[in-house]
Parts: sequence; C-alpha cells; structure tokens
Amino acid sequence: MEASRGLEIEKKYDVDAGAVVPALEQAAGVARAGAPHTDLLEAVYFDTPNHALAARRITLRRRTGGKDAGWHLKLPPGGDQAAGEGPQQRTELHAPLGRPDAVPDALLTHLQAYLRGAVPLPVVRLDTRRTTYPLYGDDGVHVADLADDHVTAERLAGGGSAARQEWREWELELVHGKPDLFGPVEELLTAAGARPAGHASKLARALGPSTKAGKRAAAGDAAADAQGAPALLAGKRAPAAAVVTVYVAQQVDAILAGDGAVRLEEPEAVHNMRSATRRIRSVLASYAKLYRAGPVRRLRSELKWLGQLLGQPRDAEVLRAQLREQLGGLQSADGVEAATAKVEQRTGADYDAAYRLLLEALGTERYFQLLDMLEDFRDNPPVRANSVAPGRRAAAKAVDKAAKRLQRSRKAAKRARRGREQELALHRVRKDAKRLRHVAESAALVHGKRAGKVAKAAHRQQKVLGQHQDAVVARDLLAAIAVEFGEPATAGIYAELLSLQQERIGAAQAGYRKAWKKSRDLLSHGVL
Repeated sequence: MEASRGLEIEKKYDVDAGAVVPALEQAAGVARAGAPHTDLLEAVYFDTPNHALAARRITLRRRTGGKDAGWHLKLPPGGDQAAGEGPQQRTELHAPLGRPDAVPDALLTHLQAYLRGAVPLPVVRLDTRRTTYPLYGDDGVHVADLADDHVTAERLAGGGSAARQEWREWELELVHGKPDLFGPVEELLTAAGARPAGHASKLARALGPSTKAGKRAAAGDAAADAQGAPALLAGKRAPAAAVVTVYVAQQVDAILAGDGAVRLEEPEAVHNMRSATRRIRSVLASYAKLYRAGPVRRLRSELKWLGQLLGQPRDAEVLRAQLREQLGGLQSADGVEAATAKVEQRTGADYDAAYRLLLEALGTERYFQLLDMLEDFRDNPPVRANSVAPGRRAAAKAVDKAAKRLQRSRKAAKRARRGREQELALHRVRKDAKRLRHVAESAALVHGKRAGKVAKAAHRQQKVLGQHQDAVVARDLLAAIAVEFGEPATAGIYAELLSLQQERIGAAQAGYRKAWKKSRDLLSHGVL
C-alpha cells in the first residue's frame, strides 16, 4: 500500500509546567478558538543502533491514540530550515497501524538510502497527554492547531539515570493557514512564557545530549541549523574547496532525497538522480587538483558505475516515449499496429531489464558504501594541504578549461566525416557541453550572473545535441527491429520512421550550429 503524503509546517516551544495557554483569538488572523480536546498518545520511535535517522533529523514512529494513529515518517526539512528559528517544514508520510514490530514497506522504501542495510528497532517510547486548541479565521477556515503536550519519554535502549524524562511543550501547526500566522500567535505564546524549543523534535530531546545516541541527534540538529552556512561560505572571498563543497552538498542531498522516488519509479526520478551524479563527476574532474588523488579517483569511479546503471533505464524510457509519440502520429495504415507492438515489446523489455538491474544495485553494499563516500566527501573533503586557492580564481580557471575542452571537441566534430564519425564526435561535444554547464553552475556561487549565462549557453548546446543523440539511437534500434521482426506489412512503417529519424538528426545538427553561433562570443577564451 502506498503511503499518504503531506507537508507539515510547525513551530515548537518549550514551556514551564505552570504556564497558562493564552486567549489565542486575540492574535491577528484568528477569529476564534474552538473548544479544546484532549488525547492520550503513545508513540514508539524506531531507528538504527547507531541512530542514523536521528542524526539526519528523520523521525520514524508508530503512534496510537488521536485522529492520526498509524505509522509516521518525517523526512528532513528544507535547506533553509533551522531548528528553533523559523517554522519547520517537513514532508510527512503516513501508513496504517499494521503490526507494531514491522515498519511498513511503503515507508521503508523512503529510508533505504539512510538505513543502508540496517534494520530499524524501537529506541524511544513517548506517552503524551495532548490538549489541542483549534484556531479558525474570519471565514471559518481551520487555520492552525496549538497542541499543549505533557510528555513522558522512556529510552528503550541505552538505559542510564536519565532514561525517563518528563517535560511540557507547545506546538503550533498550520492546517489551512498561511505562515504569516506564526508571528501574531507567537507574540501571545511568548508573553505566556513560551520559549523557542531547544530541540527539533521530541525524539532528539528524549535521546538527550549525554548519550551517544543523543549526540548523534544533536549533530543532526546542528547540521540542519548550519544548512544556510555553506551558501555564506561560498561568497566572493570563499576558498575554492568551499565552492566545490557547497555544490557537491546540493547534489548529495538530491541523491539521498531521490533514492526513494527511484525505487518507486516516480516520474523523472531516475533522470534527477542521474543528473546529480553527473554534476558531481563534472566538478570533481574540473577541480581535481584541489584534492588528494586517491579518494577523488575512487569516488568518480563509483559515481560512473551508478551513472551507467541509471542511464540504461532512463535512455530506454526516453526512447520508448519518443517512438510511441511518433507511431501515434502516423496515419492509420496497414502495419502500424504490428510495428507498434514490436517497438513496445523491444523497448519495454529493455526498460524493464535495466530497471531490475538498477533496483538490484540499490540494495547492494557497494551502493551503500558509495553513499558513505559521498557524505564523507561533503563533510570531510580530502583537500590537499596546500589547496588554498581563492574560489573566484579557481572557478574561473575551471570554467575556462571546460570551455576550451568544448572548443576542441567542436572543432573535431567539424572536421569529422559525415555519418557515424560525425555522430560520435557530436556526442563528444554534448558531453563536454554538459561538463561546462555543471562547472559554470558551481562557479555561479562566486561569479554570479556571468557564470549563469555560460551555464545556460552550454545547456542550449547540450539540449539540442541530446535530441541529436536520441534520434541516432532511435534510428539504430529501428533498423535492428526492421531486420529482426521485419514483415512486408510493416516495411513501409519502419521506412517512414527511419526517414523521420534522419530528419530529426539533420534538424538537430542545424540547431546545434545555431546555438553555437549564439554563444560563440560568450564561450571564447577568458570566459570569466
């Protein structure tokens, strides 16, 4: 069963036992407060023995009592969410109660990139007496809820003198209201004695800072608090390694967040993860001199392995979609139905086989070790001792080098003989345009709009040459199908499709020449 999904937007407050909930209808944007109601909640939180989820500010729990009893998974907040400051926004997934000792597969799928083969076990039990105050706007819309929680927490592993704790907190969560409601309500709560919560979640507080588990959870909170810091570090005076770290961190987050979507075959999931791996490979190649050779070489090799696994189903998916559209556009004629069936059979089999291989790989120790390597590079980059180059200078050199590489491949393609040699040469141009795009994206952190323009110019060339490559691959596949499954009734259909691919190849080559002329001055020597 698929998990239901929602967006949780809330703020937490620490409050003393004797505090009194204020008259919330006095807040701007609140017309009235509904009658409070009280629920008794029991939640058991699950994590790995080394608390891998808590360290990443992920919570997995099974809760009974209240209107939303069931399994809940809260995924990491957005990049600019800091604990205890602005409202926390997290994706929350729900699944039915099921068995108390078996995490539903619908939730586990989203956690494999973080669990990495480990089995989540019960770590904390929370008993909460929750009194909820519903808040309504002028139009009667249910805008928010204030939860007054009296919590008793018990650690189920680790023991210790502080294994049992009690506290009280207030939690203001939007229902149908807008974030500007937080300010007026918070004024009332602060006047009543509320303070911004010193923890991002009840789980983090229950684990406590004195335990190893609590330290991991606190480290996760601190990492989230500092999520805005890398962008600040990548200012105009940032060292080169900081620029790379910021860019790589964005792509690592994209891989981790997209892992579950790939496993569920969600649209564009494979494409997005593949793009993130390519971006990391591009910048590691372009800034290689900043780092020790061994770690970067291993990481690039493993990213290439993952990229190839992602590329096979993605390419098959794109090819199938294009041929479906082209076959659908043919006028009804003898052989169209038979040709469509053969194309579907071939492309579908290629896609299914490639996706099976990908899913198998995502469950291997090799993949989990790659995720470890990516996080380690992000958190502890293997920078050479003498790598203190200014970010602006290093980024400019990297972009210039990538632009020269693109120039060389462009000239080689221009000299290539028409046909297969030229097609392969243009495929090389496409790859080099992609590398320039990615390196220019990283340089935009310190060079701003100028680097952004370079990235867009490279993307235009990459895109039109992608259309060229798609047509070449489609042509070759259709030719193979025509030989393998050719029948007199379908010969005309395949011939028409093959002619269409040649037209697409010619149009893409013309589009590439136009894109190059448009960006020729921008991509000359001394780009930045």
